[in-house]
Amino acid sequence: MSSETATMTVANAPSHRASRIDRFLMQGGIVITFLVVAVVATALIEPRFLNRLNLLNVMRNFALLLIPSLAQMLVMTAGGFDLSVGAVVAATSVVTAAVMLVGSGYFPGMELVVILASLVIALGVGALVGLVNAGLVATFSLSPFMVTLAMMSVLMGIALYFTQGIPIYGVADSFIANVGRGQFLGLPIVLWIGLAVLAACIVMQRFTSLGRHIYAVGSDQRSARLSGVSTGRTLLVAYMLAGLLAALTGFLMTSRLGSGQSTIGGTLALETIAAAVIGGVSLRGGVGRAELVALAALFLSVIANAMNLVQVDSKYQTLVLGAVLIISLAIERLLLRKRQS
Repeated sequence: MSSETATMTVANAPSHRASRIDRFLMQGGIVITFLVVAVVATALIEPRFLNRLNLLNVMRNFALLLIPSLAQMLVMTAGGFDLSVGAVVAATSVVTAAVMLVGSGYFPGMELVVILASLVIALGVGALVGLVNAGLVATFSLSPFMVTLAMMSVLMGIALYFTQGIPIYGVADSFIANVGRGQFLGLPIVLWIGLAVLAACIVMQRFTSLGRHIYAVGSDQRSARLSGVSTGRTLLVAYMLAGLLAALTGFLMTSRLGSGQSTIGGTLALETIAAAVIGGVSLRGGVGRAELVALAALFLSVIANAMNLVQVDSKYQTLVLGAVLIISLAIERLLLRKRQS
């Protein structure tokens, strides 16, 4: 090798390293780095973090953030937003508890029937909300932001009016014990449910026509329509799936809390958007991977748990969440510029 060639090789080495780092960051390295740093830092600062009971708590909270974050991912990948996610969770929590309370009177000793009935009705409410959101967005070409913001206001108003801000008790004991607090192979039941939803989303995105259509509609709705994709139907399915997943979250949260509460989910819209953005979902649509959103949800759950362990005031926790979201948006913008250059 000549001296000139050797000099060029040495000179190009830093640029090769930089390109490898850029590829790593673009392919999900940001959220992986965030997660590793958060886990290591929390474990060093607060030894209680690695306590088994605390880790179980982190896993439960992770699952209850993962499912609605996947719902948000589906809508954002299709080019929309769903600010009503938290309100659907609250409304279906109230519906779940109310059905159990009333059903236990009509079907005494038949808790399984009552639990399944509450699940079906809660999912029906979530699907209906998704249907209305999609209808307004697709049929009337309204802004997803404004439509789901209005839906959030409507649902929160209904839930608060129905409950007067008072939790609804009467939730089946077996539901709380087996779902909210239950474990299988040493892991919480809600975590297994969350992982099953994650697996289904990964399969849908990678191996089904629906997944490809959602990406196509989010990338360019006009081009997707010209390619033969039914954009209206795709948006309908995306929003309905989001409503179903949000309803499932409300159902599971009721098992965790032991009551139906109209006040839960107040910050869930922000949290799910943060998880989606940190996980690499584009605000412009057409880009998003379920596994990276899951890592982002785990990162946010670790951060929330760390702040609780060191007794950070809840007001400052919201501030930290907003700061993390802003940083993630800035990093996404920088990577997009590098990708286009």
